[in-house]
Amino acid sequence: MKTLVIASHPYPGQSRVIKALQQTAVNAKNVTVRNLETLYGSHMDGFDIREEQNACENADRIVYLFPLHWFNLTPMLKAYLNEVWAYGWAFGSGGNALRNKEMLVVTSAGASEHAYSAEGSVRSTINDVLTPMKASALYVGMKYLEPLVLYNAAGTDDKALNEFCEKFAGCLENRR
Repeated sequence: MKTLVIASHPYPGQSRVIKALQQTAVNAKNVTVRNLETLYGSHMDGFDIREEQNACENADRIVYLFPLHWFNLTPMLKAYLNEVWAYGWAFGSGGNALRNKEMLVVTSAGASEHAYSAEGSVRSTINDVLTPMKASALYVGMKYLEPLVLYNAAGTDDKALNEFCEKFAGCLENRR
């Protein structure tokens, strides 16, 4: 299975978790990593649409790797989806380029798992927060996989981060 990882972090210099996960993906077999900020800086309208679409077309599974940013995607990842998932390519008349591909969301959250519960401060589960990604995947005919989430990302120690990277590596090797 060929996997494409689309990575994004709004503050790349502060990215400990996403950098570690991205390196895990770089080291995996049959995985291509495209970091949006590395490729395009902070220019949310400068995507090479055809190159990004080709990368998606050549993958069986697309992993979106990002930290939750105000309970949402990063601004760059949202702009990417707006531009790359074009009418006639991802959806609409003739738009079936993503059909039958897998989508896996791998994200980090600054808050605890309890915060992402009906009783927690967010009063929403992580699945609630990621509903737009699930809806987008299903709308274009992708298979949406259960997301992989690292909670308490800012305070996670090296051991917990390494364990999470191992879990991610297992997902990339289809050992879920």
